[in-house]
Amino acid sequence: MTFLFRTLALGLFLSSGALIAVAEDAKPAAVAAAEALTAEEQAFADLLTGADLVGSFTVDGKETDPKQDRYSITKATKLKGNTWAIHARIKYGEVDITVPVAVQVDWAKDTPILAVTDLKIPGLGSEFGSRILFHGNRYAGTWQHGKVGGHMWGRVERTPPPAAK
Repeated sequence: MTFLFRTLALGLFLSSGALIAVAEDAKPAAVAAAEALTAEEQAFADLLTGADLVGSFTVDGKETDPKQDRYSITKATKLKGNTWAIHARIKYGEVDITVPVAVQVDWAKDTPILAVTDLKIPGLGSEFGSRILFHGNRYAGTWQHGKVGGHMWGRVERTPPPAAK
């Protein structure tokens, strides 16, 4: 499992760099009513919906080459205020599920910054956090899991269609 999926547990941003799990107090996206979106918010939702974040991450203090990461996001939906639901696909062994993760999205002018602080991931622990900014089809940021952290960066790509069986 990777960091965006570990922190979104996305394993998406963790001890290697992951960001996925459901915040305990988050409503499922199907239950929560979505707000109207600005043009920038709609562009951000469109960017992440049906996308893979493909890139690399480092671990602070480790003198190794960056490791490869890939996070699949099926849908990004604004819930209320700056709270969004990021529906991330987790594939680990025989498990293949999509999980909504409650995240905060703030804006620096027209640049979205996704933030997770002290996220608790059942079975993986707590103290997961990340700050990831998106610019065009690229992302960059930091991740933290307790005392271990690092950097992550890459590009946003359209999720490839499933292979024919």
